[in-house]
Amino acid sequence: MSTEWTQTAGKLADIHRPGLSDFPRKPGRDPLLVGAAIFGAIFFIFCLVKLNFDYYNIFQGTLTFIASFTKMFPPNVSDWKEILSAGVVTLQVAIVGTVIAVVIAFFLSFLAAENVSPKTSYAVKAVASFLRAVPTLVWALIFIVAVGLGPFPGILAIGIHAIGMLVKVFSQSIEEVDDGVLEAMRATGASWLQIMAQGVLPSVFTSFLAWSVFRLEIDIGESVILGAVGAGGIGWEISNAMRAYEFDTVGFVALVIFVMVFSVEYVSNRLKTKIRRRA
Repeated sequence: MSTEWTQTAGKLADIHRPGLSDFPRKPGRDPLLVGAAIFGAIFFIFCLVKLNFDYYNIFQGTLTFIASFTKMFPPNVSDWKEILSAGVVTLQVAIVGTVIAVVIAFFLSFLAAENVSPKTSYAVKAVASFLRAVPTLVWALIFIVAVGLGPFPGILAIGIHAIGMLVKVFSQSIEEVDDGVLEAMRATGASWLQIMAQGVLPSVFTSFLAWSVFRLEIDIGESVILGAVGAGGIGWEISNAMRAYEFDTVGFVALVIFVMVFSVEYVSNRLKTKIRRRA
């Protein structure tokens, strides 16, 4: 009896003993990824050589920057009214440009989504790709030549570039909507507008809002940069102060920019947190 039991237990052990084929094999290295990594490393070294950096001048420039940075303190607050007023202009340019972009991108995104508008999606996405491929600074220079200096070319530049980005992210949110929901509404005889308003929009509203707030954060920084090239705002103030070597004034302008950007980012983060909780 014991011999039979031992043989039976041995057979069961052989049956359940895992073989080499039962263990998951370690995935091999993808030749394409290895080749891309090698090419990237070689191209990086090639760029360093071709750019011909003068590392001694870089070191001297770093020391000069540190010396200039120490001259920013204590900040000069004598022109605080003009600087704060310019900061308000910067916020206005960013907000107006972002709102215009959100409104236009909202409508275009439905035409750019492949699952709801397959006939127009490629054309709209191509236009959006072109708008965001051109940097905001280049758009600003173009509009400054067209309409002159001031906040208006900054609004146009921010709006144009933001439309290109928002159309892409908005349409991607629409394309993530469950196809079953769309098919069910089509089966009931709902029109295209009814499907968008009742089936798609409730699913993507929170995503649209979060992306819009994120874009506003980007546009505030863009508005500061555009001010330095003639679009008005606080960027123009910091550019003038740098040309006059008024580093203490630059220190105060930089402090105002930090407080402004940090405050907007804090409010937007709180808003996005509430959006996620409700979602």
